[in-house]
Amino acid sequence: MPDFCSAYGCANKRTLQTRSRGITFHKFPKDSTLRKKWELAVRRVDFVATDRSMLCSEHFKEEDFDRTGQIVRLRVNDVIPSIFNFPTPLRKQKVKRTTLTETKAEESLPMDLSQPSKKNEPQKKLILDHNYALPTSPTAMKAKLSEAWARVQSLEREKRNAEIRELRAKKNMGSLLEDLREKELINENLREELECYSSKLLILYGNIVYLYALFQACKTQT
Repeated sequence: MPDFCSAYGCANKRTLQTRSRGITFHKFPKDSTLRKKWELAVRRVDFVATDRSMLCSEHFKEEDFDRTGQIVRLRVNDVIPSIFNFPTPLRKQKVKRTTLTETKAEESLPMDLSQPSKKNEPQKKLILDHNYALPTSPTAMKAKLSEAWARVQSLEREKRNAEIRELRAKKNMGSLLEDLREKELINENLREELECYSSKLLILYGNIVYLYALFQACKTQT
């Protein structure tokens, strides 16, 4: 006859199948005091353990076992089973322990039940933080669009004026180089090389104009 687990609602029995699953069985202690503790832990009405009564390993904690040898034994003689699947009425209600610090913190909090819940405050704050992203009225939106369009037109005008100034400077540079060549101040090869780098020479345009004016003044004096 196989040995059954005496725990409430446990159907484990000593078989090859339970052995392959690593389930072991342990007899109730011979010590009357410790045996009584096991009987109370089982919580079965009018249950009295016999010499063949057993509990399987699923009702003990892992640290309760000594697995160093070939036979799995309970680590100490005063181990009490503590893992059971009792129905709700049999389960003890866990009492929440409140530390002294938590108690003082709760006492220091003002209790005003008349105030509404602040559950939606993060959402309101988020909305307020992002009001800048979109005008609150069609009129304000139209004003924003008009301001942006005026800025775009101003940038377009500045771009066109810059292109005109660049083109004028290039023409002046070309005319100046041609004038210098005609006056035999530079040769054809040098003029062509300068034209290739005319875009870079725009920065030095003012200096070249100054030198040319200085040359004309010296020529007039001679």
